[in-house]
Amino acid sequence: MTMAAVDAGEERLRRWRLVLGGDEADGTGCALSGRDAAMDAALGALYGKGRGGKPGRDRSAGLGASAPSVARWLGDIRTYFPSSVVQVMQRDAIDRLGLSALLLEPEMLEAVEADVHLVGTLLSLNKAMPETTRETARAVVRKVVEDLEKKLATRTRATLTGALDRSARISRPRHHDIDWNRTIAANLKHYLPEYRTVVPERLIGYGRASQSVKKEVVLCIDQSGSMAASVVYASVFGAVLASMRSIATRLVVFDTAVVDLTDQLDDPVDVLFGTQLGGGTDINRALAYCQSQITRPADTVVVLISDLYEGGIRDEMLKRVAAMKASGVQFVALLALSDEGAPAYDREHAAALAALGAPAFACTPDLFPEVMAAAIEKRLLPIQDAG
Repeated sequence: MTMAAVDAGEERLRRWRLVLGGDEADGTGCALSGRDAAMDAALGALYGKGRGGKPGRDRSAGLGASAPSVARWLGDIRTYFPSSVVQVMQRDAIDRLGLSALLLEPEMLEAVEADVHLVGTLLSLNKAMPETTRETARAVVRKVVEDLEKKLATRTRATLTGALDRSARISRPRHHDIDWNRTIAANLKHYLPEYRTVVPERLIGYGRASQSVKKEVVLCIDQSGSMAASVVYASVFGAVLASMRSIATRLVVFDTAVVDLTDQLDDPVDVLFGTQLGGGTDINRALAYCQSQITRPADTVVVLISDLYEGGIRDEMLKRVAAMKASGVQFVALLALSDEGAPAYDREHAAALAALGAPAFACTPDLFPEVMAAAIEKRLLPIQDAG
C-alpha cells in the first residue's frame, strides 16, 4: 500500500472520528490531539450527550449558561470552522440550547458571526433587549443590512430601470419622444434597398415624464415569527426601491395590527427595529389598509409576503385581492423571500389566490428583481416552485 493510500485512509478515519464523537462503539480507533481535539470539544459542546445529540455519545465539553463561556465557544468555532459552518452551528446552538436570552448581552453579540438568521433572532428579542445591548445589536444588524445592500442594490436598480423604461414606451410618440434605436431595430424588415433606408411602420417612443413617478409599489410584509428572514430581505429591497425616484414605495408590516413604516425606508435598520416578530396574522386587515392607499391602480404593484396562515376573515381577504386585480393592480404573493428552501404555507389559501390569477410562490432574493420587473411590465411572473 502506498503512503498516499495510507494518508487518505487516516484522513477518512479522522473525519469519521470527528463526526461520530469518540464513543467506544464508533469503530474508528482514532485518537485526536491538538487542533483536532479542540475542534472535537467545540462540536461536543453543542452536539454531545445531554445536548440533544444521540444517546450514548459523551463528548467532553459543554456550554455553561453564561455569556462568557458561550462567547469563548463562539470564538473557538470561528477559529476552527469556515463562516458557512459557523452560521449553521450558531443557529443550532440557539435552537438546541436555548441561548436566545444570552444574545441580549453585549459580549455575546460581539462574538457572533452575523447573518440574516441572527438578525431575525435579534428582532424577535427586540422588545426584551436592555439598553446596554441595543447599540451593539443595531451594529450587528447594520453590518448584515449593508452587506445585503451591496450584494442586491446594483442589480435590482438596473433590472427595474430597464423594466420601467420598457413599460413607459408609447406606440404613437411625438417626434422628439421617438426612441430611434429601438424603432429602427423593430423595422429592419422594412428596409428598402433602392432607397437605402428603413420605412418605419411602427414607432417606439419613451414616456414623456421620464423623471416622474412611473410606478407605485406596496410591500405588505407578514411579521409573524416564521417570516423573520423574509422581513430582513424585504426591508432591504424596500430601501433600494425607495431610492429610485421613478418608484413610489410603501412598506407595511402586519401581524394582527398594521404598521406603516414608509417614513423609515431611508434606513432599513430603523425599519427592522420597527417590526415586532411573532404574534398572530390578519392578512385581510393588512390588505384593507394597502387598498386604501392605492391612488393609481393601473400603475401599482402590491407584493404580499406571507405564508398565508390567515387569522382574519378568509373570504374578505380573497375579495380584496380580486377587487385590486379588477381595478388594474398587479398583485404578487410571495410565500417567502429568502434562501431557506421550500417554506411551510397554507396550501388552501395559495390555491384560492392562484384561482384569482395571483399565484403564490416562494422567491429567492436573487430572483426578486426579475419578479418585480415582470410585474411592472405586466407580463408573466418567473414563478418558482413553492415545494
